Amino acid sequence: MTSLVLLGSARAQNTYPLNNDPTVRDGFQHFYILDYDGAMQRFEAVQREHPQDPMAAGYILMDTIFRELYRQDLLDTTYYAHEHFLSSGHKSDIPEGVRKHVDDLTDRAISLADARIKANPSDKDAYFARGYAKGMHAAWMTLADHSFTGAARQGLSSRNDSEQVLKLDPNYADAKMAVGIQKFAVASLPRFVRILVGIAGIGGNKEEGLNLLRESAAHGTVTSVESQTALSLFLRHDQRYNEAYAVSQKLAQKYSHDFLFRLEEANLMKDAGHGPQAIAIYKAVLADSEKPGYFIEPRLQLAWFGLAETQRGQGLVQDAADSYSNAANQPNCSDWMRKRANLNAGMMLDKLGHRTEAIAQYEKAAAPGGDQTQADAARKYIRSPYSGN
Repeated sequence: MTSLVLLGSARAQNTYPLNNDPTVRDGFQHFYILDYDGAMQRFEAVQREHPQDPMAAGYILMDTIFRELYRQDLLDTTYYAHEHFLSSGHKSDIPEGVRKHVDDLTDRAISLADARIKANPSDKDAYFARGYAKGMHAAWMTLADHSFTGAARQGLSSRNDSEQVLKLDPNYADAKMAVGIQKFAVASLPRFVRILVGIAGIGGNKEEGLNLLRESAAHGTVTSVESQTALSLFLRHDQRYNEAYAVSQKLAQKYSHDFLFRLEEANLMKDAGHGPQAIAIYKAVLADSEKPGYFIEPRLQLAWFGLAETQRGQGLVQDAADSYSNAANQPNCSDWMRKRANLNAGMMLDKLGHRTEAIAQYEKAAAPGGDQTQADAARKYIRSPYSGN
């Protein structure tokens, strides 16, 4: 019994103390089923009790960022499996009030951590809280704004803070996530890109990064699930689909009411070339979405679009056209996703010889206002029918 108590105490000391607060843990459980509002209520309660704690601000920053990214249809990892998303031209329609709130929360968390580090340069928890906030802000800059230069520098700063934590406490598993992400990301970038974004000379190693993520996934307190998500994405990026699917499947089984984890199972089956299995999983997700309360505010357009892409790859042209149309018709669909779906629905309708219906879809994709990343292609197919795959 004594050894168990000592073990529990050791684990508690190897993470930020507030991470073990019952309300914080409850907040994360809501976060992991995409109940962002429920998580926010709990994190705000924690902040009221700990107004000067940088980690309390970090929880709210995290929830604010991912709630908005989800609302923008930007949390489907299919979009990030390849680097082309950085040059896609897509501009997120994020309200200025949300942007300011994210920046203010980031500044607040960093400022509170700075004050603690100034008072005690060996405060490992303050370094972790500062690195955590910087890491979240780097993710925001990458996914919301495609500001890769700024994100790379902020991510490097997050890594530096996390490396300082590990110098002070090598067993601080949560700090390994930021280092692992950076090591993999830097190793994945061509040398000239590293020069362009100002991180030339920074060390990177894919396998070291993946191993650090595995350690954080296995032993982290607030980075375990996030590390598994990053691990799956990176393995998918390198086309190590079986390994990625094993990670994703565990998350989907543990958090079966998390729409994104369930969706990722299907995405990985699709990318691995297992079309029929992927179609079955997409349809299972869509069937579960019809059960009252099963998912919280599911973005069904992501599932319909993934299903359409898979059906298209299997030569099921009519089914793909219908699924693209279903994606476009979801009431909470972002303008960006809707126009992508309209364009692709038109392409499938052209293949079926339904020219009038295809043009109607292209006209929606090329409509003025909002996202314009599909407009040129749509106008091209209005002039001449699509004839590709």
